[in-house]
Amino acid sequence: MLYFILTVYFGVLLLIGVVAARRVHSLSDYYVGGKRLGYWVVAFSARATGESAWLYLGLTGLGALVGLSAMWVVVGELLGVAGSWFLLARPFKRATDRCDAITIPDYLVSRFAVGPDAERWARILRWVAAIALAGFVTIYVSAQIDATGKVFNSFLEWNYYSGVLVGFGIVVTYTLFGGYLAVAWSDLVQGLLMLAGLIVLPLAAITALGGVAMTGMALGTLDPALLNVWGPGGPSVTNLLTLVSYAAIGLGFLGSPQVFVRFISLRSDREILVGRWVAIAFTVLTDGGAVLAGLLGRVLLVGTSGDFTSTLGVDGELVLPVLTTHLFPAVIVGIYIAAVLAATMSTIDSLLVVASSTVTHDVYEKTFATEISDSRLTWLSRKVTLGLGILALLIALAVSVFAPERTIFWYAIFGWSGIAATFCPMMILSLAWPRYNAYGALASMIAGSAAIPLFKFALPLLPKWGPLLARAEELAPSFAVSLVAGIVATWLTSPPHKNLEVV
Repeated sequence: MLYFILTVYFGVLLLIGVVAARRVHSLSDYYVGGKRLGYWVVAFSARATGESAWLYLGLTGLGALVGLSAMWVVVGELLGVAGSWFLLARPFKRATDRCDAITIPDYLVSRFAVGPDAERWARILRWVAAIALAGFVTIYVSAQIDATGKVFNSFLEWNYYSGVLVGFGIVVTYTLFGGYLAVAWSDLVQGLLMLAGLIVLPLAAITALGGVAMTGMALGTLDPALLNVWGPGGPSVTNLLTLVSYAAIGLGFLGSPQVFVRFISLRSDREILVGRWVAIAFTVLTDGGAVLAGLLGRVLLVGTSGDFTSTLGVDGELVLPVLTTHLFPAVIVGIYIAAVLAATMSTIDSLLVVASSTVTHDVYEKTFATEISDSRLTWLSRKVTLGLGILALLIALAVSVFAPERTIFWYAIFGWSGIAATFCPMMILSLAWPRYNAYGALASMIAGSAAIPLFKFALPLLPKWGPLLARAEELAPSFAVSLVAGIVATWLTSPPHKNLEVV
């Protein structure tokens, strides 16, 4: 029965790819669905893309491991999603419609490449954006491919490498032919699966524990640190930095290209007014459900005397596979496997299209081959998509060999952080500050990209402050560095009377 459910699910995805391929007649169709999608599809696609395997396996695992303090991830994501949809989406959509942009670098060139040096700045901005995006996207995709192997291994006891290859083959196939339309439509289906699964799971756990009252009593027997929103020991500097690292995950929704390209694909900016409420509801229900499912799974499966590590793994990332198998019959477990794969694949497909568009449209077409047909570019885009996918696959396989103790949560967050620190401060400033200029945009991207490995690998090695800095992780401080770099560079290079006007 499990394999029947998965066969049906994969069949639906491939069918979506075939149908979408018939509607791809131009580069705009392949990259942004011809800018004719409605709010339901875009809202679910944006949220499904913004989440990934870390939601179903990583965030549930974090809920099981640290308890209610994991809710700071939910708070951060809610603020980030609200900020993107309520404050940034409409001005961004209007700006991209005015310049007929189909990629994020298209928007950057329209916004910053002005004056006598416009052509030079256009090349610089496209190349820097393309290099940063392709690099961090490939890492992020590799984390999702890695998670696919772990899903098949955890649920079906497949060999990890077999699971990686099967999942990779399916997602690349439907993305390759259907482009953005296949991605958006599949994201709607996969988003519905993700939403339903994370609503039902904590409710089923509460029922298994004997209802709300009995669940409350069972929670009361746990280590009090698990019910403290500050974490073990209560308020402290180290706990505060840890909570900042959790909440900072939401910063990635304030301008990451794979999320903001969804706004470009909307048929009109009026769709944003309704779509934002869909996105908010999705965030609260899925993220909150993931943390609660992890915590309740710990109560139900481990209790106060069980062995956490042997039951749920070192980082709790086995809690969802074990909990679903414990609560549901095989047919429902099959649906949950599909839901976890949906969370993974909805991110892989979106990232591959975004990275492919940047390499093909922004680097090749705009700098090397201005006279090239849409049909040839679309075919080239498919080749680039496949090439980037294979590169991400090789990285995932290498990481599995050289970093066997990796966790899905932090592996995925590293790639997410790189994209966020490189692009989000720049996107915020470009939409909110008329004076912000090309020097500032370039400084933001370079500083954000460079700060990620610095805060992740180098600064934590400092003898005195290193361990404390490590608690904040890399996203929040790198985001701040990128923001400050953009502001300082703009002030140093742009007199007030040369301000650009942003509508």
